[in-house]
Amino acid sequence: MLEQFFLADKHLTAEELYQRLEKNNIGLATIYRNIKIFSRLGIIKEIIVDGINYYELKIYSKKPLHLHFQCVKCNDIIDIEERKVALDYLKLNKSIEEINDLEIYDVDIMFIGLCSKCRGKVNGKAGKMQKGRIPS
Repeated sequence: MLEQFFLADKHLTAEELYQRLEKNNIGLATIYRNIKIFSRLGIIKEIIVDGINYYELKIYSKKPLHLHFQCVKCNDIIDIEERKVALDYLKLNKSIEEINDLEIYDVDIMFIGLCSKCRGKVNGKAGKMQKGRIPS
């Protein structure tokens, strides 16, 4: 089952995982039980978008910081892994810990907007969007 997370090129739902594994006689209940165990052990991470649960390996991309972007049009979830963004986040994280006397172990950050593919569909040109205008 964990192998499917390594092979996937996207975040998976339990149903998508089931579809990948049903030929091996693995039932949906088994999928959910294992997801619960893997989540409790810190092996996988759950991301909830519009009431749909997606899962990914916590070591996905072998980086502890993992930011996400959700497209409001196509619902794709995209990983944000730019180094400068990660460094800026680490500075922010350290500042939050110091100011509030906290110890942060994990973070869930989901940016929401339009992906480049859907921005092109909205405007008829890839990558161009009229400033200040929110598409419907």
